[in-house]
Amino acid sequence: MYAIIKSGGRQFKVEVNKRLLVDYRLDEPGAIIEFSDVLAISDGNEVKLGQPTLDGAKVIAEVIADQKGPKLTIAKFRRRKNSKRKTGHRQIYTLVKINEIVG
Repeated sequence: MYAIIKSGGRQFKVEVNKRLLVDYRLDEPGAIIEFSDVLAISDGNEVKLGQPTLDGAKVIAEVIADQKGPKLTIAKFRRRKNSKRKTGHRQIYTLVKINEIVG
């Protein structure tokens, strides 16, 4: 059984007991969160599609930890101006474990 959810402007395919990196949330580790924007659910035989979301469907997950993503390097360069700058950025994500798919 799997579901397709929408979180942070992106879509994720989730299954029970799988781990997922979503955008940073202020929830403490061990907190239970619900994703109510469920776009589709499949139980192996039947697929339910929402228009755009399924009513009454939700995905319940547990927050495991906050985690940093990969380092992104930003380089700005202006030719013939003796101007260049190099900076970096690491996005913070929240690691969640999918406990249950309801719907």
